[in-house]
Amino acid sequence: MNDKVALVTGASKGIGAGIARRLANDGAQVVVNYATDKSAAEKVVAEIEAAGGRVVAVQADVRKRSDVEALVQATIDSFGRLDVLVNNSGVYQFAKIEASTEELYRQQFDINVLGPILVTGVASPFLREGASIINISSFVTRVLPVESAIYSGTKGAIDAITGVLSRELGPRGIRVNAVSPGLIETDGTHAAGVMGSEFQKWNEEQTPLGRIGQVKDVASIVSFLASDDAGWVTGERIMASGGMR
Repeated sequence: MNDKVALVTGASKGIGAGIARRLANDGAQVVVNYATDKSAAEKVVAEIEAAGGRVVAVQADVRKRSDVEALVQATIDSFGRLDVLVNNSGVYQFAKIEASTEELYRQQFDINVLGPILVTGVASPFLREGASIINISSFVTRVLPVESAIYSGTKGAIDAITGVLSRELGPRGIRVNAVSPGLIETDGTHAAGVMGSEFQKWNEEQTPLGRIGQVKDVASIVSFLASDDAGWVTGERIMASGGMR
């Protein structure tokens, strides 16, 4: 990853922060995008800088094209190029179908689907042959948990978009892949009360490897897909779920 520049959306915490740290540790120069939590983003920046990495934090709402344009331009202004794009920004909220609302739909589809479309579209002219785009999907499109119609719909869309863009951008030598994590231990899953819950227990029982995932489990796969070692891999979705299907 030496000399590569990576932009990670939603990188102030959780999986995104772990991906940013891993790519920086592998030698990439990293842009940590955040929507609202500036202090969390600055903490990630401080950790990467303490380890000798080059990094900047840039605020942008991925639902707004003007913000996305400023985000990509800040990347180019800071490091002069863009080689790796990780579309990680995402939200989720499960709800019974009768309780599903336009507000829930708009919130999740705008961030989870419109966001990656806008960021990829704005970033595309700056990507050169050998660039890599990694979309963060989810195992929900295989497991199909109840009360997840909206969220699972957003990730199903990401899977389809990944395939389309791998064909659309492939002639330019740009690879597009997706990573589909299972349940991952993060600050968010702790705050949501998932850790120690029956839902965690159920996940562990259904997972062949007998545990839930850690951020590093996802970050290592993203690192591989971002590297030249994955130069012959595109249009793929890698399940990072410990074998849970």
